[in-house]
Amino acid sequence: MKASSLAFGVAALPTAWAWGGFGHITVAYVASNFVSNETAAYFQGLFRNDTQDYLAGVATWADSIRYTQWGRFTAPFHYIDAHDDPPSSCEVDYERDCKKEGCIVSAIQNYTSRLLSPASSEQDRAIAAKFIVHFIGDIHQPLHDEDVAKGGNGIIVTFDHVRLNLHHVWDSSIAEKAVGGVRRQPYAEARRWADELTAKINDGKFNASSTSWLEGVDLADPVSSAMVWAREGNAFVCTTVMPQGPAAITGQELGADYFEKAAPVVEIQIAKAGYRLAAWLDLIASNINSQSQAQSTMGDL
Repeated sequence: MKASSLAFGVAALPTAWAWGGFGHITVAYVASNFVSNETAAYFQGLFRNDTQDYLAGVATWADSIRYTQWGRFTAPFHYIDAHDDPPSSCEVDYERDCKKEGCIVSAIQNYTSRLLSPASSEQDRAIAAKFIVHFIGDIHQPLHDEDVAKGGNGIIVTFDHVRLNLHHVWDSSIAEKAVGGVRRQPYAEARRWADELTAKINDGKFNASSTSWLEGVDLADPVSSAMVWAREGNAFVCTTVMPQGPAAITGQELGADYFEKAAPVVEIQIAKAGYRLAAWLDLIASNINSQSQAQSTMGDL
Protein backbone atom coordinates (compact mmCIF):
# COMPACT_ATOMS: atom_id res chain seq x y z
CA MET A 1 0.00 0.00 0.00
CA LYS A 2 1.33 3.44 -0.88
CA ALA A 3 2.14 5.74 2.03
CA SER A 4 -0.27 8.39 0.75
CA SER A 5 -3.11 5.86 0.54
CA LEU A 6 -2.31 4.52 3.97
CA ALA A 7 -2.30 7.94 5.58
CA PHE A 8 -5.59 8.88 3.91
CA GLY A 9 -7.25 5.63 4.86
CA VAL A 10 -6.60 5.98 8.58
CA ALA A 11 -7.46 9.65 8.94
CA ALA A 12 -10.83 8.97 10.55
CA LEU A 13 -9.73 6.26 12.95
CA PRO A 14 -9.87 6.81 16.72
CA THR A 15 -6.57 7.79 18.26
CA ALA A 16 -4.81 7.51 21.62
CA TRP A 17 -1.90 9.89 21.24
CA ALA A 18 1.12 10.11 23.47
CA TRP A 19 1.64 13.73 24.55
CA GLY A 20 -1.82 14.05 23.00
CA GLY A 21 -2.11 15.32 19.46
CA PHE A 22 -1.52 18.77 20.91
CA GLY A 23 1.80 17.82 22.48
CA HIS A 24 3.14 16.02 19.43
CA ILE A 25 2.16 18.86 17.12
CA THR A 26 3.80 21.35 19.48
CA VAL A 27 7.04 19.33 19.44
CA ALA A 28 6.96 19.39 15.64
CA TYR A 29 6.44 23.15 15.49
CA VAL A 30 9.29 23.73 17.94
CA ALA A 31 11.52 21.60 15.73
CA SER A 32 10.46 23.48 12.60
CA ASN A 33 11.52 26.71 14.34
CA PHE A 34 15.07 25.42 14.82
CA VAL A 35 15.97 23.32 11.77
CA SER A 36 18.26 24.80 9.14
CA ASN A 37 16.85 26.07 5.85
CA GLU A 38 18.44 23.12 4.07
CA THR A 39 16.77 20.67 6.46
CA ALA A 40 13.40 22.35 6.04
CA ALA A 41 13.72 22.19 2.26
CA TYR A 42 14.65 18.50 2.35
CA PHE A 43 11.75 17.40 4.56
CA GLN A 44 9.25 19.68 2.85
CA GLY A 45 10.20 17.93 -0.37
CA LEU A 46 10.05 14.49 1.21
CA PHE A 47 6.59 15.12 2.70
CA ARG A 48 5.44 17.11 -0.34
CA ASN A 49 4.34 19.94 1.89
CA ASP A 50 6.00 23.33 1.48
CA THR A 51 4.07 25.03 4.30
CA GLN A 52 5.23 25.69 7.87
CA ASP A 53 3.12 22.68 8.91
CA TYR A 54 5.27 20.09 7.14
CA LEU A 55 6.44 18.47 10.41
CA ALA A 56 3.28 19.16 12.42
CA GLY A 57 1.21 17.54 9.70
CA VAL A 58 2.93 14.16 10.18
CA ALA A 59 3.50 14.34 13.95
CA THR A 60 0.60 12.04 14.89
CA TRP A 61 0.72 9.69 11.89
CA ALA A 62 2.62 6.98 13.78
CA ASP A 63 -0.15 6.74 16.38
CA SER A 64 -2.86 6.55 13.75
CA ILE A 65 -1.32 3.62 11.88
CA ARG A 66 -1.11 1.56 15.10
CA TYR A 67 -4.81 0.85 14.60
CA THR A 68 -4.45 -0.52 11.08
CA GLN A 69 -3.65 -4.07 10.10
CA TRP A 70 -0.48 -2.82 8.40
CA GLY A 71 0.79 -0.85 11.37
CA ARG A 72 -0.14 -3.09 14.27
CA PHE A 73 3.44 -4.35 14.54
CA THR A 74 4.63 -0.84 15.47
CA ALA A 75 2.74 -0.70 18.81
CA PRO A 76 5.79 -1.65 20.97
CA PHE A 77 7.89 1.01 19.26
CA HIS A 78 6.26 3.86 21.19
CA TYR A 79 7.82 3.08 24.58
CA ILE A 80 10.49 1.24 26.54
CA ASP A 81 9.32 -0.60 29.67
CA ALA A 82 11.79 0.24 32.41
CA HIS A 83 11.63 -2.57 34.95
CA ASP A 84 12.61 -0.37 37.86
CA ASP A 85 10.95 0.36 41.20
CA PRO A 86 9.73 3.94 41.55
CA PRO A 87 10.10 5.87 43.73
CA SER A 88 12.92 3.78 45.27
CA SER A 89 14.78 3.60 41.97
CA CYS A 90 14.30 4.84 38.43
CA GLU A 91 16.53 3.49 35.67
CA VAL A 92 16.33 2.27 32.10
CA ASP A 93 18.51 -0.56 30.82
CA TYR A 94 18.42 -1.18 27.07
CA GLU A 95 19.35 -4.87 27.21
CA ARG A 96 16.86 -5.59 29.99
CA ASP A 97 13.98 -3.35 29.00
CA CYS A 98 13.79 -3.37 25.19
CA LYS A 99 11.50 -6.24 24.20
CA LYS A 100 12.50 -8.72 21.52
CA GLU A 101 9.87 -7.24 19.21
CA GLY A 102 11.44 -3.81 19.68
CA CYS A 103 11.02 -0.62 21.69
CA ILE A 104 11.23 3.11 21.14
CA VAL A 105 15.04 3.11 21.37
CA SER A 106 15.50 0.40 18.74
CA ALA A 107 12.81 2.06 16.60
CA ILE A 108 14.69 5.37 16.58
CA GLN A 109 17.81 3.48 15.54
CA ASN A 110 15.98 1.46 12.88
CA TYR A 111 14.13 4.31 11.21
CA THR A 112 17.12 6.63 11.35
CA SER A 113 19.14 3.95 9.55
CA ARG A 114 16.41 3.50 6.96
CA LEU A 115 16.20 7.21 6.34
CA LEU A 116 19.95 7.43 5.85
CA SER A 117 20.27 4.33 3.66
CA PRO A 118 21.05 5.09 -0.01
CA ALA A 119 19.07 1.94 -0.83
CA SER A 120 15.83 3.35 0.62
CA SER A 121 13.20 4.63 -1.78
CA GLU A 122 11.73 8.09 -1.32
CA GLN A 123 8.51 6.49 -0.04
CA ASP A 124 10.43 4.43 2.53
CA ARG A 125 12.33 7.51 3.65
CA ALA A 126 9.11 9.46 4.11
CA ILE A 127 7.64 6.70 6.29
CA ALA A 128 10.85 6.46 8.33
CA ALA A 129 10.91 10.23 8.82
CA LYS A 130 7.30 10.24 10.08
CA PHE A 131 8.22 7.65 12.67
CA ILE A 132 11.26 9.62 13.80
CA VAL A 133 9.25 12.83 14.20
CA HIS A 134 6.79 10.97 16.40
CA PHE A 135 9.12 8.74 18.43
CA ILE A 136 11.47 11.53 19.47
CA GLY A 137 8.37 13.18 20.90
CA ASP A 138 7.23 9.99 22.62
CA ILE A 139 10.52 9.23 24.34
CA HIS A 140 10.37 12.53 26.24
CA GLN A 141 7.06 11.62 27.92
CA PRO A 142 8.18 10.07 31.24
CA LEU A 143 5.58 7.30 31.24
CA HIS A 144 6.79 6.11 27.84
CA ASP A 145 10.00 5.19 29.69
CA GLU A 146 8.32 3.22 32.47
CA ASP A 147 6.78 -0.24 32.98
CA VAL A 148 4.82 0.22 36.24
CA ALA A 149 1.09 -0.32 35.61
CA LYS A 150 1.71 -0.35 31.86
CA GLY A 151 3.23 3.10 31.89
CA GLY A 152 0.59 4.43 34.26
CA ASN A 153 -2.34 3.23 32.15
CA GLY A 154 -3.46 1.02 35.02
CA ILE A 155 -3.41 3.79 37.66
CA ILE A 156 -6.78 5.52 37.98
CA VAL A 157 -6.78 9.12 39.21
CA THR A 158 -8.92 12.22 38.80
CA PHE A 159 -7.89 15.44 37.12
CA ASP A 160 -10.12 18.44 37.77
CA HIS A 161 -12.68 15.90 39.01
CA VAL A 162 -12.63 13.86 35.79
CA ARG A 163 -11.76 10.17 36.19
CA LEU A 164 -8.73 9.33 34.01
CA ASN A 165 -5.68 7.11 34.04
CA LEU A 166 -2.31 8.56 34.97
CA HIS A 167 -0.86 8.01 31.51
CA HIS A 168 -3.61 10.12 29.94
CA VAL A 169 -2.99 12.87 32.47
CA TRP A 170 0.64 13.05 31.38
CA ASP A 171 -0.17 12.62 27.70
CA SER A 172 -2.79 15.33 27.50
CA SER A 173 -4.40 16.82 30.61
CA ILE A 174 -1.41 18.64 32.08
CA ALA A 175 -0.26 20.17 28.78
CA GLU A 176 -3.74 21.24 27.75
CA LYS A 177 -4.48 22.85 31.11
CA ALA A 178 -1.11 24.61 31.10
CA VAL A 179 -2.08 26.56 27.97
CA GLY A 180 -5.64 27.26 29.08
CA GLY A 181 -7.40 24.53 27.11
CA VAL A 182 -7.19 23.12 23.59
CA ARG A 183 -9.88 22.87 20.94
CA ARG A 184 -10.61 19.79 18.83
CA GLN A 185 -8.21 20.94 16.11
CA PRO A 186 -5.08 21.83 18.13
CA TYR A 187 -2.82 23.32 15.45
CA ALA A 188 -3.30 27.01 16.26
CA GLU A 189 -2.80 26.48 20.01
CA ALA A 190 0.19 24.22 19.35
CA ARG A 191 1.78 26.83 17.09
CA ARG A 192 1.37 29.52 19.73
CA TRP A 193 2.81 27.34 22.48
CA ALA A 194 5.70 26.28 20.25
CA ASP A 195 6.53 29.91 19.56
CA GLU A 196 6.48 30.63 23.31
CA LEU A 197 8.80 27.70 23.98
CA THR A 198 11.05 28.77 21.13
CA ALA A 199 11.40 32.23 22.68
CA LYS A 200 12.26 30.67 26.04
CA ILE A 201 14.97 28.59 24.37
CA ASN A 202 16.37 31.47 22.35
CA ASP A 203 16.53 34.16 25.00
CA GLY A 204 14.37 33.14 27.93
CA LYS A 205 14.52 30.79 30.88
CA PHE A 206 15.75 27.80 28.85
CA ASN A 207 18.53 29.65 27.07
CA ALA A 208 21.32 28.84 29.54
CA SER A 209 20.54 25.14 29.71
CA SER A 210 19.54 24.44 26.11
CA THR A 211 23.11 23.85 24.90
CA SER A 212 23.36 20.92 27.29
CA TRP A 213 20.23 19.40 25.77
CA LEU A 214 22.27 18.24 22.79
CA GLU A 215 24.91 16.44 24.82
CA GLY A 216 25.13 12.82 23.77
CA VAL A 217 23.45 13.42 20.40
CA ASP A 218 25.35 11.19 17.98
CA LEU A 219 23.84 10.21 14.63
CA ALA A 220 26.37 7.38 14.38
CA ASP A 221 24.99 5.86 17.59
CA PRO A 222 21.21 6.33 17.75
CA VAL A 223 20.81 3.84 20.61
CA SER A 224 23.13 5.76 22.92
CA SER A 225 21.49 9.05 21.95
CA ALA A 226 17.98 7.74 22.56
CA MET A 227 19.00 6.16 25.86
CA VAL A 228 20.13 9.57 27.14
CA TRP A 229 16.61 10.86 26.43
CA ALA A 230 14.91 7.77 27.87
CA ARG A 231 16.87 7.88 31.13
CA GLU A 232 16.16 11.56 31.51
CA GLY A 233 12.43 11.06 31.02
CA ASN A 234 12.35 8.03 33.30
CA ALA A 235 14.01 9.98 36.13
CA PHE A 236 10.93 12.19 36.35
CA VAL A 237 8.85 9.13 37.26
CA CYS A 238 10.56 9.09 40.66
CA THR A 239 10.75 12.83 41.22
CA THR A 240 7.45 14.07 39.80
CA VAL A 241 5.13 11.48 38.22
CA MET A 242 4.75 9.20 41.24
CA PRO A 243 7.09 10.54 43.94
CA GLN A 244 5.44 8.45 46.66
CA GLY A 245 4.91 5.44 44.41
CA PRO A 246 2.00 4.03 42.40
CA ALA A 247 -0.16 3.06 45.38
CA ALA A 248 -0.03 6.55 46.88
CA ILE A 249 -1.15 8.30 43.71
CA THR A 250 -4.02 5.96 42.90
CA GLY A 251 -7.38 7.68 43.29
CA GLN A 252 -5.84 11.09 43.95
CA GLU A 253 -7.01 14.42 42.51
CA LEU A 254 -4.15 15.74 40.35
CA GLY A 255 -5.56 18.99 39.02
CA ALA A 256 -4.26 21.27 41.78
CA ASP A 257 -0.95 20.94 43.68
CA TYR A 258 0.19 17.98 41.59
CA PHE A 259 -0.47 19.93 38.40
CA GLU A 260 1.58 22.88 39.63
CA LYS A 261 4.62 20.62 40.08
CA ALA A 262 4.07 18.58 36.92
CA ALA A 263 3.38 21.40 34.45
CA PRO A 264 6.99 22.71 34.40
CA VAL A 265 8.24 19.17 33.69
CA VAL A 266 5.83 18.77 30.79
CA GLU A 267 6.85 22.18 29.46
CA ILE A 268 10.57 21.49 29.49
CA GLN A 269 10.16 17.98 28.08
CA ILE A 270 8.11 19.30 25.15
CA ALA A 271 10.74 22.00 24.58
CA LYS A 272 13.60 19.51 24.74
CA ALA A 273 11.84 17.09 22.40
CA GLY A 274 11.38 19.78 19.76
CA TYR A 275 14.90 21.14 20.11
CA ARG A 276 16.45 17.67 19.93
CA LEU A 277 14.23 16.65 17.03
CA ALA A 278 15.48 19.67 15.10
CA ALA A 279 19.10 18.73 15.80
CA TRP A 280 18.47 15.10 14.76
CA LEU A 281 16.77 16.12 11.53
CA ASP A 282 19.60 18.58 10.77
CA LEU A 283 22.14 15.77 11.12
CA ILE A 284 20.07 13.47 8.92
CA ALA A 285 19.53 16.05 6.18
CA SER A 286 23.20 17.01 6.21
CA ASN A 287 24.19 13.36 5.84
CA ILE A 288 21.75 12.76 2.98
CA ASN A 289 22.80 15.95 1.19
CA SER A 290 26.45 14.87 1.51
CA GLN A 291 25.55 11.51 -0.02
CA SER A 292 23.84 13.26 -2.94
CA GLN A 293 26.80 15.56 -3.51
CA ALA A 294 29.21 12.61 -3.45
CA GLN A 295 27.08 10.74 -5.98
CA SER A 296 26.95 13.81 -8.22
CA THR A 297 30.73 14.15 -8.04
CA MET A 298 31.21 10.50 -8.94
CA GLY A 299 28.82 10.91 -11.85
CA ASP A 300 30.88 13.78 -13.20
CA LEU A 301 34.09 11.77 -13.24
